[in-house]
Amino acid sequence: MARAENPGESAWAELREAQAMTTTKLPNVGLALAIDIGDAKDIHPRNKQDVGRRLGLAAEAIAYGRKVEFSGPVFKSMQVVDGKAELSFTHIEGGLKVKGDALKGFAVCGADKKYVWAQAQIKGDTVVVSAAEVPQPVAVRYAWGDNPECTLVNGADLPAVPFRTDRP
Repeated sequence: MARAENPGESAWAELREAQAMTTTKLPNVGLALAIDIGDAKDIHPRNKQDVGRRLGLAAEAIAYGRKVEFSGPVFKSMQVVDGKAELSFTHIEGGLKVKGDALKGFAVCGADKKYVWAQAQIKGDTVVVSAAEVPQPVAVRYAWGDNPECTLVNGADLPAVPFRTDRP
């Protein structure tokens, strides 16, 4: 699918969220993201090597109990400080990193629930998100779309799991 010009609702993002939620509700379940290696014109990623590598990491950690990073960053919490949303994550082995030239794919809203694209920067083990149009953030979304731009990874070069802080 084409990349959306503006942030909005997405049935694909909700499906991804449901898939990710299974890892928190069921034992011995892993998630191998391919969101960063897909093709807008083909739902099946051609890069099977990285998909297989990521599945293998999940199996090593979950099934065999080996101490390997098997997931990209997973949203943990948000706090608002001085008009900016500070996000913390689990699975940040090796630190938070940008894949490419800038953090992209973050949107923020205020009490009006109107999302706008946001600026984001890595500060230590957190991501700080803000937008001039939203002086008091209420919620943040990352890679929330049909074909989202997503550039946040951890030191193992695994992509961050898409999320919304305002999950019902």
